[in-house]
Amino acid sequence: MIPLPLSLGSSSTIINRFSISSTTSTSIIPMLSLRFIRTSLLLSPNLLPSCSSSSPTLLPLSCKFRSTMSYSTPASSSNLVFRQLFEKESSTYTYLLADASHPDKPALLIDPVDKMVDRDISLIQELGLKLIYAMNTHVHADHVTGTGLLKKKVPGVKSVISTASGSKADLHVEPGDKIYIGDFFLEVRATPGHTSGCVTYVTGEGSGQPQPRMAFTGDALLIRGCGRTDFQGGSSQQLYNSVHSQIFTLPKDTLLYPAHDYRGFTVTTVGEEMQYNPRLTKDEVIIFSLRSVKLYSSEILLWPT
Repeated sequence: MIPLPLSLGSSSTIINRFSISSTTSTSIIPMLSLRFIRTSLLLSPNLLPSCSSSSPTLLPLSCKFRSTMSYSTPASSSNLVFRQLFEKESSTYTYLLADASHPDKPALLIDPVDKMVDRDISLIQELGLKLIYAMNTHVHADHVTGTGLLKKKVPGVKSVISTASGSKADLHVEPGDKIYIGDFFLEVRATPGHTSGCVTYVTGEGSGQPQPRMAFTGDALLIRGCGRTDFQGGSSQQLYNSVHSQIFTLPKDTLLYPAHDYRGFTVTTVGEEMQYNPRLTKDEVIIFSLRSVKLYSSEILLWPT
């Protein structure tokens, strides 16, 4: 497909390599011009054992306890609509972001769950938003994504996932791509290790963007833990390098929102995880020596003992 010029005033734009047009039942979304940007990512052979989610030890943490619908205070921006939503069976967080200042109030969902699609649509309608994108941080093993149902129930919605995931979607993103909703955008950062196609979505920097920044880390980085690495092309050393090169390089006050939590926490920061995360704070050489540590599995996680 031949790239087309960027149409100004569109309700949302995604910057990538392709050009796409889409329509909704009520209006036509302007043609999107997409271009490609790359960022480097340090990847290494898999040397770590299957490290995984949160440590059983509770460490100091400045977080609120979750509810079925958590209204955690996001980065400051009077125009940003933000909701953190919870699905209790798989302990999954879904995130809703929208630009309330734009006439169309364009919105996106990150990591929707199939069982909660009706809840998500109802909330979007109540807030008067227009859902543009249904995005995944990776291919999920513990629940079925809600993007397919959202596409059926909300005409014009585009599904988004990384090219590296190998999964089907309307839009495939690469490291450095930017996804726009109104004046806000999310930058794509590759954070493989839990799966080979994991990405983290980070809010933009600069005037008009949420401050402090926000990062939606999927299963790559959990609060005081990380995603398991023993399936779906997982790699412990790759995950360690991903987090240190793509997440821990963000400002220390960056708010981190994971795809899961099993202990009641909702949000953390880069600075907190650099200090307290038991899986990712050790020196690389020391961490890799844990290969000899015996592991046992629980229903969801693997814990070093």
